[in-house]
Amino acid sequence: MGVRGLQGFVGSTCPHICTVVNFKELAEHHRSKHPGCTPTIVVDAMCCLRYWYTPESWICGGQWREYFSALRDFVKTFTAVGIRLIFFFDGTVEQDKRDEWVKRRLKNNREISRIFHYIKSHKEQPGRNMFFIPSGLAIFTRFALKSLGQETLCSLQEADYEVASYGLQNNCLGILGEDTDYLIYDTCPYFSISELCLDSLDTVMLCREKLCESLDISLADLPLLACLLGNDIIPEGMFESFRYKCLSSYTSVKENFDKKGNIILAVADHISKVLRLHQGEKKLEEMLPLGPNKALFYKGVASYLLPGQKSPWFFQKPKGLITLDKEVGSTSSAPESKQGVPMCTDPESKQGVPLCTDPDSKQGIPMCTDAESKQGVPMCTDPESKQGVPMWTNPESKQGVPVCTDPESKQGVPVSTDPDSKQAVPVCMDPGSKEGFLLCTHPESKQGVPMCTHPEFKQGDPVCTHPESTQGDPVCTYPESKQGVPMYAYSEYRQGVPMCTYSESKQGVPMYTHTEFKQKSPLGADPEFKLEAPVCTNPGMKQEDLVNMEPEIKQQVTMVSDPEILKIARAHHVRAESYLVYNIMSSGEIECSNTLEDALDQALPSQAFVYRPVRQRVYSLLLGGGEDGASTCPTVKEWFVYSGNPLRHPDLVRPLQMNIPGGTPNLKLLWLNQDAGIQARRLDALLGCFDLSSSREELQAVENPFKALCCLLTYLFVQVDTLCLEDLHAFIAQALCLQGKPTVQLVDLQLDYIDARAVQLGSLLVRGLTTLVLVNSACGFPWRMSDFMPWNVFDGKLFHQKYLQSEKGCTVEALVEQNRSRLTKFHALKSVVCKACVRENRRIVSRQLWPSPQPGNRQYEPDHWRRYSSSGWSN
Repeated sequence: MGVRGLQGFVGSTCPHICTVVNFKELAEHHRSKHPGCTPTIVVDAMCCLRYWYTPESWICGGQWREYFSALRDFVKTFTAVGIRLIFFFDGTVEQDKRDEWVKRRLKNNREISRIFHYIKSHKEQPGRNMFFIPSGLAIFTRFALKSLGQETLCSLQEADYEVASYGLQNNCLGILGEDTDYLIYDTCPYFSISELCLDSLDTVMLCREKLCESLDISLADLPLLACLLGNDIIPEGMFESFRYKCLSSYTSVKENFDKKGNIILAVADHISKVLRLHQGEKKLEEMLPLGPNKALFYKGVASYLLPGQKSPWFFQKPKGLITLDKEVGSTSSAPESKQGVPMCTDPESKQGVPLCTDPDSKQGIPMCTDAESKQGVPMCTDPESKQGVPMWTNPESKQGVPVCTDPESKQGVPVSTDPDSKQAVPVCMDPGSKEGFLLCTHPESKQGVPMCTHPEFKQGDPVCTHPESTQGDPVCTYPESKQGVPMYAYSEYRQGVPMCTYSESKQGVPMYTHTEFKQKSPLGADPEFKLEAPVCTNPGMKQEDLVNMEPEIKQQVTMVSDPEILKIARAHHVRAESYLVYNIMSSGEIECSNTLEDALDQALPSQAFVYRPVRQRVYSLLLGGGEDGASTCPTVKEWFVYSGNPLRHPDLVRPLQMNIPGGTPNLKLLWLNQDAGIQARRLDALLGCFDLSSSREELQAVENPFKALCCLLTYLFVQVDTLCLEDLHAFIAQALCLQGKPTVQLVDLQLDYIDARAVQLGSLLVRGLTTLVLVNSACGFPWRMSDFMPWNVFDGKLFHQKYLQSEKGCTVEALVEQNRSRLTKFHALKSVVCKACVRENRRIVSRQLWPSPQPGNRQYEPDHWRRYSSSGWSN
């Protein structure tokens, strides 16, 4: 995580940049310097999880009561000294970091395999050196902190960027985390969670200014250094030969430093003594071996620039435009970029016109400076009008195309000059064909839409340019949205249905449209939501223009077009009140990290398959728009980790039709309607997601917090036919016994040994609880979230104890610890689950009644657990 090799370098080579500080003293100093301002620390929660999880036992599914107590102590300690905490969680995996995410998941798979091998060999939990955080820890930590009254936020992009931005913009005391990226961002001070002593509130502050002094570079050089060393965006091997070249020419190699330390010193030396000589004169690709990775490299550097920040290493502004200062002279330099801007003297106007120097053509191109945007736009001089016409430069042909500047949008639209009328006709430059399609300009929308000049239509109809066919497909313009939307053309009626082009199939698929949702195009971004991660991408779109840019504003088509519903989903996501709902509705892409599962035990399916039917029904609810929605809504991309999945591509999963009495309700009804009786519809939707509508009355009669647990257990035992009566007894007994046990008693609980199957069952149940969070969020919260928080219904060691006792044949009375009240509740809960399972043609029997081979040795075909998703599978 972070910059490759930098953590070790700081610890071994530059320890002086680490300073021991005390948070209480820092807070007092902050209050004296900023009266009336509460000292605030921004916490990167994802970095802190393994440091917060202090319970000794981690293998059995999680010691959730102990963990909750540890979080409470953490919050209390900072609150006692008047420090406010803001917690940030990762809300998405950005596409640029998907490869790194996959690499870590595959590495975790190997670690999990070693863990299960150790358990089977030693019948005990491995040491802390093999520690693996319990499944669902990040999800449930959000809700634990919220229940403790803490402000908890979930990111819409990379969390470390939002953490650094928040810290800078809100004058925070600092950032608490464990990620060397925080040494690169030019933001507030960075403190280490791993060095934190909670009793004294001492920790280590890592000073980026001292790091720069040691490396003889400036703060603005750190993003460049990070990308040359490798980070989560730039693979470490991309510049390996370059780094060794720097090392070979480095004359100050320190013999007492390790190789990685000398490499960092050598690269920094190259930046300060070689690259800086040409800063502002040459582009990075002229000084570094970027090759085909130019766009990615620029993107990596730009990813460290916080709002309002610029890099001196960017020769030009985003999209190839130079920022001009208000006062520009032939020898003046813009103070921000420290660069002189070439000027061209127009003999007619007697004024100096800024020139844009094209590095490819080595020629100066006149520029038009827009008074409002303060950006220079290349101009084409019209010999007849003697006026400069703004130009659009085609990166393929290296030629300038005249553009028409729209006074409303302040944007230039490429135009074609008609020799007969001598009028400029807007065109759309298709990067695939390198040709311009005529644009139809709508007087109401003031936007240019590609036109079709097909002789059959005998008029210019709007079109969508597709890189596969290089032809324009008809589009439909909706008067309400004032935009052109690609259409699937029906030749008989010459009418169209809006469509979305999926990069996987290269085919047009019908797309949602909403008259109030003003998307600019199939790749348009809603400015209100600033949505991420494109779903429908044009495979022919070039990426060269990503260079010389600030952090990119990504464009996308959301899976749901209703802005009101999206806004609600986004708000719940940002406030960390839901799980995966907004990701499904905005990008149609979700992920789930590793789970403690034994890849060699084919009798128990992966949780990814067990809960997939539930997720498929949730997709139908969120994307289908009500009745018969599953047949029309698109597939969802799932990056779920399971044995045998190389994660080269996501699984494309289709929705499943829901079976709900009265039909599937729409989201506005579930989320916005407050009428009496709506809560019952929300519960119907929740049970419909688990396909348990027929057991509604029995489940409703169960007291909290066991209602949600019984729903989950019923679903599990229907889905997984290798679960037996002993497993059910263990699950119910631990939940009942948990209610009367103080945390200290759970800490002291000792197990005879560790069973590999029980380990996987514990993780399976916890993943089911996270699935309940998803379903409850999607259905408008019919149940209280607290009812399926694990510290209320599950304890790893306690479940393991009950599992071992049940396996030995202990009586139910022994399982509930001879408590008569628990015994009564036990039989009531067991009856609800067993009756519901019988209704689904599943009879739960004792393992002793099973024929050989026993569970754990049963072999299944690879697709045995995929029976619910055969139509939506993609390997």
